[in-house]
Amino acid sequence: MTAEQRADRSESFGEALLGEVLDRAHELPPHLIGPLVADVVERLGGRRPQVLLQDYGQLLLVPLPGDGLTDGEPQVIDDSEAGRCFLDAHPVELSEDDGVRVHLPLLDGGDQVGVMAVTLDSVDDHDRRILRRIAGLVADLLVTKHGYSDLFFGVRRREPMSVAAEIQWALLPPLAMIMPRVAVAGILEPAYDVAGDSFDYALNGDVLHVAMIDAMGHGLDAATMATVAIGSYRHARRAGTGLPEIYAFMDRAVADQFGPEHFVTAQMLQLDTTTGHLQWVNAGHPSPMLVRDHRVTLRLTGPTTLPVGFGGPQPQTSEMKLEPGDRLLCFTDGLIEEHKTGEDEFGEDLMIDWVNQLERTGRGIRAVARSLSHTLKRARGGHTTDDATLLLVEWRG
Repeated sequence: MTAEQRADRSESFGEALLGEVLDRAHELPPHLIGPLVADVVERLGGRRPQVLLQDYGQLLLVPLPGDGLTDGEPQVIDDSEAGRCFLDAHPVELSEDDGVRVHLPLLDGGDQVGVMAVTLDSVDDHDRRILRRIAGLVADLLVTKHGYSDLFFGVRRREPMSVAAEIQWALLPPLAMIMPRVAVAGILEPAYDVAGDSFDYALNGDVLHVAMIDAMGHGLDAATMATVAIGSYRHARRAGTGLPEIYAFMDRAVADQFGPEHFVTAQMLQLDTTTGHLQWVNAGHPSPMLVRDHRVTLRLTGPTTLPVGFGGPQPQTSEMKLEPGDRLLCFTDGLIEEHKTGEDEFGEDLMIDWVNQLERTGRGIRAVARSLSHTLKRARGGHTTDDATLLLVEWRG
Protein backbone atom coordinates (compact mmCIF):
# COMPACT_ATOMS: atom_id res chain seq x y z
CA MET A 1 0.00 0.00 0.00
CA THR A 2 1.43 3.38 -1.00
CA ALA A 3 1.44 6.39 1.24
CA GLU A 4 -1.27 7.96 -0.97
CA GLN A 5 -3.55 4.95 -0.43
CA ARG A 6 -3.34 4.91 3.36
CA ALA A 7 -6.37 6.19 5.25
CA ASP A 8 -6.30 9.72 6.64
CA ARG A 9 -4.93 9.43 10.18
CA SER A 10 -4.78 13.12 11.04
CA GLU A 11 -6.51 14.14 14.25
CA SER A 12 -10.00 15.57 13.83
CA PHE A 13 -11.53 18.04 16.26
CA GLY A 14 -13.70 15.38 17.88
CA GLU A 15 -10.82 12.95 18.22
CA ALA A 16 -8.71 15.68 19.79
CA LEU A 17 -11.35 16.28 22.46
CA LEU A 18 -11.75 12.61 23.27
CA GLY A 19 -8.00 12.12 23.11
CA GLU A 20 -7.58 14.84 25.72
CA VAL A 21 -9.58 12.70 28.15
CA LEU A 22 -7.91 9.41 27.19
CA ASP A 23 -4.38 10.76 27.23
CA ARG A 24 -4.75 12.17 30.75
CA ALA A 25 -6.99 9.49 32.24
CA HIS A 26 -4.34 6.98 33.31
CA GLU A 27 -2.53 9.21 35.81
CA LEU A 28 -5.39 11.60 36.58
CA PRO A 29 -6.05 11.98 40.34
CA PRO A 30 -9.76 11.66 41.18
CA HIS A 31 -10.12 15.29 42.29
CA LEU A 32 -8.98 16.48 38.84
CA ILE A 33 -11.80 14.82 36.91
CA GLY A 34 -13.85 18.00 37.29
CA PRO A 35 -11.20 20.34 35.86
CA LEU A 36 -10.62 17.94 32.96
CA VAL A 37 -14.34 17.94 32.14
CA ALA A 38 -14.44 21.72 32.35
CA ASP A 39 -11.45 22.06 30.03
CA VAL A 40 -12.88 19.70 27.40
CA VAL A 41 -16.32 21.34 27.53
CA GLU A 42 -14.77 24.80 27.11
CA ARG A 43 -12.93 23.64 23.97
CA LEU A 44 -16.28 22.48 22.60
CA GLY A 45 -17.70 25.96 23.16
CA GLY A 46 -19.64 24.96 26.25
CA ARG A 47 -20.02 26.63 29.62
CA ARG A 48 -21.43 25.99 33.11
CA PRO A 49 -20.40 22.32 33.15
CA GLN A 50 -21.71 20.12 35.93
CA VAL A 51 -21.18 16.51 36.96
CA LEU A 52 -24.08 15.35 39.13
CA LEU A 53 -23.88 12.17 41.24
CA GLN A 54 -26.79 10.23 42.72
CA ASP A 55 -26.96 10.29 46.51
CA TYR A 56 -27.20 7.02 48.45
CA GLY A 57 -30.88 7.55 49.16
CA GLN A 58 -31.57 7.87 45.41
CA LEU A 59 -33.43 11.13 45.97
CA LEU A 60 -30.97 13.79 44.79
CA LEU A 61 -28.37 14.54 42.15
CA VAL A 62 -25.47 16.25 43.89
CA PRO A 63 -22.91 18.47 42.07
CA LEU A 64 -19.35 17.16 42.07
CA PRO A 65 -16.95 19.89 43.29
CA GLY A 66 -13.94 20.84 41.21
CA ASP A 67 -12.20 23.81 39.59
CA GLY A 68 -14.13 24.85 36.52
CA LEU A 69 -17.29 22.95 37.45
CA THR A 70 -20.45 24.86 38.32
CA ASP A 71 -21.63 24.67 41.91
CA GLY A 72 -25.26 24.61 42.89
CA GLU A 73 -27.81 22.99 45.13
CA PRO A 74 -28.58 19.29 44.79
CA GLN A 75 -31.36 18.64 42.30
CA VAL A 76 -34.38 16.53 43.20
CA ILE A 77 -34.45 13.51 40.88
CA ASP A 78 -38.24 13.46 40.67
CA ASP A 79 -38.54 17.17 39.92
CA SER A 80 -35.77 18.26 37.54
CA GLU A 81 -34.62 17.95 33.95
CA ALA A 82 -31.40 16.37 35.19
CA GLY A 83 -33.51 13.87 37.11
CA ARG A 84 -35.53 13.02 34.00
CA CYS A 85 -32.28 12.38 32.12
CA PHE A 86 -31.09 10.23 35.01
CA LEU A 87 -34.23 8.10 35.27
CA ASP A 88 -34.78 7.57 31.55
CA ALA A 89 -31.06 7.26 30.67
CA HIS A 90 -31.57 9.55 27.67
CA PRO A 91 -30.21 13.05 26.92
CA VAL A 92 -32.50 15.95 27.81
CA GLU A 93 -32.15 19.36 26.15
CA LEU A 94 -33.65 22.51 27.61
CA SER A 95 -33.80 25.89 25.82
CA GLU A 96 -32.66 28.74 28.04
CA ASP A 97 -32.07 32.47 27.56
CA ASP A 98 -28.35 32.00 26.94
CA GLY A 99 -28.47 28.83 24.85
CA VAL A 100 -29.34 25.17 25.23
CA ARG A 101 -28.76 23.26 28.46
CA VAL A 102 -27.86 19.65 27.61
CA HIS A 103 -28.10 16.86 30.19
CA LEU A 104 -26.41 13.56 29.38
CA PRO A 105 -26.60 10.28 31.34
CA LEU A 106 -23.31 9.01 32.70
CA LEU A 107 -23.63 5.30 31.92
CA ASP A 108 -21.28 2.46 32.75
CA GLY A 109 -22.46 -1.01 31.78
CA GLY A 110 -26.02 0.18 32.13
CA ASP A 111 -25.42 1.43 35.66
CA GLN A 112 -26.36 5.07 36.03
CA VAL A 113 -23.42 6.91 37.58
CA GLY A 114 -25.01 10.33 37.32
CA VAL A 115 -25.57 13.15 34.85
CA MET A 116 -23.28 15.55 32.99
CA ALA A 117 -24.75 18.95 32.10
CA VAL A 118 -23.40 21.72 29.86
CA THR A 119 -24.76 24.81 28.11
CA LEU A 120 -24.04 25.52 24.42
CA ASP A 121 -25.16 28.39 22.19
CA SER A 122 -26.87 25.84 19.96
CA VAL A 123 -26.76 22.08 19.53
CA ASP A 124 -26.45 20.02 16.35
CA ASP A 125 -25.92 16.31 15.74
CA HIS A 126 -22.14 16.69 15.79
CA ASP A 127 -22.33 18.27 19.25
CA ARG A 128 -24.64 15.51 20.44
CA ARG A 129 -22.29 12.79 19.17
CA ILE A 130 -19.20 14.31 20.78
CA LEU A 131 -20.98 15.05 24.07
CA ARG A 132 -22.36 11.52 24.24
CA ARG A 133 -18.88 10.07 23.82
CA ILE A 134 -17.35 12.49 26.33
CA ALA A 135 -20.05 11.49 28.83
CA GLY A 136 -19.19 7.83 28.28
CA LEU A 137 -15.53 8.45 29.03
CA VAL A 138 -16.35 10.56 32.10
CA ALA A 139 -18.59 7.77 33.43
CA ASP A 140 -15.76 5.27 33.03
CA LEU A 141 -13.38 7.64 34.82
CA LEU A 142 -15.77 8.07 37.74
CA VAL A 143 -16.16 4.32 38.13
CA THR A 144 -12.45 3.48 37.93
CA LYS A 145 -11.32 6.34 40.19
CA HIS A 146 -14.06 5.56 42.72
CA GLY A 147 -12.12 2.53 43.92
CA TYR A 148 -9.29 4.53 45.46
CA SER A 149 -10.80 7.80 46.64
CA ASP A 150 -13.33 8.93 49.25
CA LEU A 151 -14.25 11.99 47.16
CA PHE A 152 -17.29 10.45 45.52
CA PHE A 153 -18.49 8.82 48.75
CA GLY A 154 -18.48 12.25 50.37
CA VAL A 155 -20.46 13.84 47.54
CA ARG A 156 -23.12 11.10 47.51
CA ARG A 157 -23.53 10.94 51.30
CA ARG A 158 -26.20 13.38 52.47
CA GLU A 159 -26.45 12.27 56.12
CA PRO A 160 -24.41 10.25 58.61
CA MET A 161 -23.97 6.57 57.72
CA SER A 162 -23.69 3.71 60.19
CA VAL A 163 -20.66 1.42 60.17
CA ALA A 164 -22.93 -1.49 59.24
CA ALA A 165 -24.22 0.45 56.22
CA GLU A 166 -20.63 1.30 55.20
CA ILE A 167 -19.89 -2.42 55.12
CA GLN A 168 -23.02 -3.25 53.12
CA TRP A 169 -22.48 -0.58 50.48
CA ALA A 170 -18.89 -1.72 50.00
CA LEU A 171 -20.19 -5.26 49.50
CA LEU A 172 -22.76 -4.45 46.82
CA PRO A 173 -22.35 -4.78 43.06
CA PRO A 174 -23.58 -1.81 40.98
CA LEU A 175 -27.23 -1.03 41.76
CA ALA A 176 -28.16 -1.52 38.10
CA MET A 177 -26.98 -3.45 35.07
CA ILE A 178 -28.72 -2.97 31.72
CA MET A 179 -27.73 -5.37 28.94
CA PRO A 180 -29.44 -6.32 25.66
CA ARG A 181 -30.89 -9.59 26.99
CA VAL A 182 -31.22 -8.93 30.70
CA ALA A 183 -31.45 -6.06 33.15
CA VAL A 184 -31.08 -5.81 36.93
CA ALA A 185 -31.93 -2.96 39.32
CA GLY A 186 -31.90 -2.91 43.11
CA ILE A 187 -32.27 -0.56 46.07
CA LEU A 188 -31.57 -0.77 49.81
CA GLU A 189 -33.50 0.94 52.59
CA PRO A 190 -32.70 2.55 54.94
CA ALA A 191 -29.79 3.66 52.78
CA TYR A 192 -27.75 5.11 55.65
CA ASP A 193 -28.51 2.45 58.25
CA VAL A 194 -28.98 -0.85 56.36
CA ALA A 195 -27.36 -3.83 58.07
CA GLY A 196 -28.44 -7.39 57.28
CA ASP A 197 -29.91 -7.15 53.79
CA SER A 198 -27.82 -7.54 50.68
CA PHE A 199 -27.89 -8.85 47.14
CA ASP A 200 -25.39 -9.94 44.53
CA TYR A 201 -25.42 -10.78 40.84
CA ALA A 202 -23.03 -11.70 38.06
CA LEU A 203 -23.45 -12.14 34.32
CA ASN A 204 -21.16 -14.99 33.30
CA GLY A 205 -21.46 -15.67 29.60
CA ASP A 206 -25.15 -16.24 28.92
CA VAL A 207 -26.08 -17.00 32.54
CA LEU A 208 -27.20 -14.42 35.08
CA HIS A 209 -26.59 -15.44 38.70
CA VAL A 210 -28.57 -13.66 41.42
CA ALA A 211 -28.69 -13.93 45.21
CA MET A 212 -30.70 -12.00 47.79
CA ILE A 213 -30.11 -12.47 51.52
CA ASP A 214 -31.40 -11.22 54.87
CA ALA A 215 -29.15 -11.83 57.87
CA MET A 216 -30.85 -11.99 61.25
CA GLY A 217 -30.48 -9.12 63.69
CA HIS A 218 -29.34 -5.55 63.26
CA GLY A 219 -26.18 -3.50 63.30
CA LEU A 220 -22.65 -4.82 62.94
CA ASP A 221 -23.53 -8.44 63.77
CA ALA A 222 -26.00 -8.59 60.88
CA ALA A 223 -23.62 -6.80 58.50
CA THR A 224 -20.80 -9.20 59.38
CA MET A 225 -23.04 -12.21 58.81
CA ALA A 226 -24.24 -10.79 55.49
CA THR A 227 -20.61 -10.31 54.45
CA VAL A 228 -19.81 -13.96 55.14
CA ALA A 229 -22.97 -15.11 53.34
CA ILE A 230 -22.29 -13.06 50.20
CA GLY A 231 -18.59 -13.91 50.24
CA SER A 232 -19.29 -17.63 50.45
CA TYR A 233 -21.96 -17.31 47.75
CA ARG A 234 -19.46 -15.67 45.40
CA HIS A 235 -16.79 -18.25 46.22
CA ALA A 236 -19.09 -21.19 45.45
CA ARG A 237 -20.53 -19.52 42.36
CA ARG A 238 -17.10 -18.81 40.94
CA ALA A 239 -16.13 -22.43 41.52
CA GLY A 240 -18.87 -23.38 39.04
CA THR A 241 -21.05 -25.34 41.45
CA GLY A 242 -24.81 -25.73 41.12
CA LEU A 243 -27.46 -24.02 43.23
CA PRO A 244 -27.84 -26.83 45.84
CA GLU A 245 -24.06 -26.94 46.30
CA ILE A 246 -23.92 -23.15 46.62
CA TYR A 247 -26.49 -23.35 49.43
CA ALA A 248 -24.51 -26.07 51.21
CA PHE A 249 -21.29 -24.04 51.03
CA MET A 250 -23.00 -20.90 52.37
CA ASP A 251 -24.66 -22.92 55.11
CA ARG A 252 -21.36 -24.36 56.35
CA ALA A 253 -19.62 -20.97 56.22
CA VAL A 254 -22.26 -19.21 58.32
CA ALA A 255 -22.61 -22.11 60.80
CA ASP A 256 -18.84 -22.45 61.28
CA GLN A 257 -18.38 -18.73 61.83
CA PHE A 258 -21.40 -17.82 63.94
CA GLY A 259 -22.77 -20.99 65.54
CA PRO A 260 -26.19 -22.64 65.57
CA GLU A 261 -28.27 -19.69 66.78
CA HIS A 262 -27.55 -17.48 63.79
CA PHE A 263 -29.04 -17.68 60.33
CA VAL A 264 -29.46 -15.95 56.98
CA THR A 265 -32.50 -16.35 54.73
CA ALA A 266 -31.49 -16.59 51.10
CA GLN A 267 -32.83 -16.85 47.58
CA MET A 268 -30.49 -17.93 44.75
CA LEU A 269 -31.42 -17.88 41.07
CA GLN A 270 -29.83 -18.65 37.71
CA LEU A 271 -31.26 -17.38 34.43
CA ASP A 272 -30.19 -18.53 30.96
CA THR A 273 -30.44 -15.23 29.12
CA THR A 274 -30.64 -16.90 25.71
CA THR A 275 -33.64 -19.12 26.48
CA GLY A 276 -35.32 -17.58 29.52
CA HIS A 277 -34.89 -20.82 31.50
CA LEU A 278 -34.97 -19.88 35.20
CA GLN A 279 -33.82 -22.04 38.13
CA TRP A 280 -33.96 -21.17 41.81
CA VAL A 281 -33.58 -22.48 45.36
CA ASN A 282 -35.15 -20.96 48.44
CA ALA A 283 -33.71 -21.03 51.96
CA GLY A 284 -36.46 -19.59 54.14
CA HIS A 285 -36.76 -16.38 52.11
CA PRO A 286 -39.92 -14.64 50.82
CA SER A 287 -40.79 -16.05 47.39
CA PRO A 288 -40.14 -13.70 44.43
CA MET A 289 -43.03 -12.35 42.38
CA LEU A 290 -43.37 -12.72 38.62
CA VAL A 291 -44.48 -9.55 36.83
CA ARG A 292 -45.88 -10.32 33.38
CA ASP A 293 -47.73 -7.87 31.13
CA HIS A 294 -47.21 -5.16 33.76
CA ARG A 295 -48.91 -6.94 36.65
CA VAL A 296 -47.99 -9.48 39.32
CA THR A 297 -49.21 -12.84 38.03
CA LEU A 298 -47.76 -15.41 40.44
CA ARG A 299 -45.29 -16.17 43.22
CA LEU A 300 -42.23 -18.32 42.56
CA THR A 301 -43.15 -20.88 45.17
CA GLY A 302 -41.63 -24.32 45.43
CA PRO A 303 -39.75 -26.55 47.85
CA THR A 304 -37.77 -24.66 50.47
CA THR A 305 -35.05 -25.58 52.91
CA LEU A 306 -33.91 -24.06 56.19
CA PRO A 307 -32.16 -20.70 56.25
CA VAL A 308 -28.41 -20.64 55.70
CA GLY A 309 -26.61 -21.61 58.90
CA PHE A 310 -29.28 -24.04 60.20
CA GLY A 311 -27.94 -27.12 58.39
CA GLY A 312 -31.06 -27.77 56.34
CA PRO A 313 -31.46 -30.60 53.82
CA GLN A 314 -30.18 -30.11 50.29
CA PRO A 315 -32.65 -27.77 48.57
CA GLN A 316 -34.63 -28.90 45.57
CA THR A 317 -34.22 -26.77 42.46
CA SER A 318 -37.37 -25.23 41.01
CA GLU A 319 -37.55 -24.04 37.42
CA MET A 320 -39.76 -22.31 34.88
CA LYS A 321 -39.58 -20.67 31.45
CA LEU A 322 -39.81 -16.89 31.32
CA GLU A 323 -41.38 -14.91 28.52
CA PRO A 324 -39.68 -11.86 26.96
CA GLY A 325 -40.43 -8.81 29.07
CA ASP A 326 -41.01 -10.77 32.30
CA ARG A 327 -39.73 -9.20 35.49
CA LEU A 328 -38.89 -10.93 38.75
CA LEU A 329 -39.28 -8.98 41.99
CA CYS A 330 -37.07 -10.30 44.78
CA PHE A 331 -37.45 -8.67 48.19
CA THR A 332 -36.78 -9.04 51.91
CA ASP A 333 -39.48 -9.34 54.56
CA GLY A 334 -38.87 -5.81 55.83
CA LEU A 335 -40.66 -4.56 52.74
CA ILE A 336 -43.98 -6.10 53.79
CA GLU A 337 -43.73 -6.57 57.57
CA GLU A 338 -43.39 -2.90 58.47
CA HIS A 339 -46.33 -1.57 60.50
CA LYS A 340 -48.11 1.69 60.02
CA THR A 341 -48.45 3.50 63.32
CA GLY A 342 -51.00 1.60 65.39
CA GLU A 343 -52.08 -0.54 62.43
CA ASP A 344 -51.50 -3.97 60.92
CA GLU A 345 -48.50 -5.02 58.85
CA PHE A 346 -48.10 -3.33 55.48
CA GLY A 347 -48.61 -6.71 53.80
CA GLU A 348 -48.15 -8.33 50.42
CA ASP A 349 -51.51 -7.34 48.93
CA LEU A 350 -50.82 -3.63 49.30
CA MET A 351 -47.32 -4.11 47.88
CA ILE A 352 -48.75 -5.96 44.87
CA ASP A 353 -51.21 -3.10 44.28
CA TRP A 354 -48.35 -0.62 44.13
CA VAL A 355 -46.26 -2.89 41.89
CA ASN A 356 -49.14 -3.10 39.42
CA GLN A 357 -49.68 0.66 39.45
CA LEU A 358 -46.02 1.45 38.82
CA GLU A 359 -45.63 -1.24 36.18
CA ARG A 360 -48.45 0.34 34.17
CA THR A 361 -46.32 3.47 33.72
CA GLY A 362 -44.15 1.48 31.30
CA ARG A 363 -40.93 2.94 32.70
CA GLY A 364 -37.58 1.19 32.65
CA ILE A 365 -36.50 -1.24 35.32
CA ARG A 366 -34.24 1.24 37.14
CA ALA A 367 -36.99 3.84 37.45
CA VAL A 368 -39.56 1.24 38.57
CA ALA A 369 -37.28 -0.26 41.24
CA ARG A 370 -36.50 3.15 42.66
CA SER A 371 -40.10 4.39 42.52
CA LEU A 372 -41.41 1.20 44.09
CA SER A 373 -39.05 1.42 47.07
CA HIS A 374 -39.80 5.09 47.70
CA THR A 375 -43.54 4.66 47.15
CA LEU A 376 -43.73 1.74 49.57
CA LYS A 377 -41.82 3.73 52.17
CA ARG A 378 -44.26 6.65 51.83
CA ALA A 379 -47.21 4.24 52.02
CA ARG A 380 -45.77 2.91 55.31
CA GLY A 381 -45.80 6.44 56.64
CA GLY A 382 -42.07 6.86 56.11
CA HIS A 383 -41.23 4.16 58.66
CA THR A 384 -38.36 1.73 58.05
CA THR A 385 -37.52 0.01 61.31
CA ASP A 386 -36.17 -3.05 59.47
CA ASP A 387 -34.09 -3.34 56.31
CA ALA A 388 -36.33 -3.24 53.23
CA THR A 389 -34.51 -4.32 50.08
CA LEU A 390 -35.75 -5.15 46.61
CA LEU A 391 -34.20 -6.34 43.35
CA LEU A 392 -35.86 -6.40 39.94
CA VAL A 393 -34.63 -8.73 37.18
CA GLU A 394 -35.96 -8.32 33.64
CA TRP A 395 -35.51 -10.91 30.89
CA ARG A 396 -35.60 -9.05 27.61
CA GLY A 397 -35.41 -12.09 25.35
